[in-house]
Amino acid sequence: MNPIQEYFFRFDEPARSVLLFLRKKILESDELITETLSFGLPFLKYKKKMLCYFYYSKQHQKHYLSFYHGDRMDHPELLSEGRKKFKILLLDMDEDLPMELIFEILKEVKTYTK
Repeated sequence: MNPIQEYFFRFDEPARSVLLFLRKKILESDELITETLSFGLPFLKYKKKMLCYFYYSKQHQKHYLSFYHGDRMDHPELLSEGRKKFKILLLDMDEDLPMELIFEILKEVKTYTK
């Protein structure tokens, strides 16, 4: 098991399966999206530039996706919480993932990547 997989396997179900599913769908959505481990977190990159990363909010007690160029986006579901370049999307493990919204945000982030 590689370090990125190890990150996800630290979590209990259903979070583990949900996050692995989301990771897989994002990676499959575009051949230019790759993943790397930075700062101990799984980062997804587009054309070798930062796209988003997975993390857990102790404050909200939820996992989230943090999107680069969040400062340029205006989605009511995204929270900045003092971040300068990133905004986060909280993920509720007991609800269906907002896949359409996630891919809409990813598409927008890609437009800011040169």
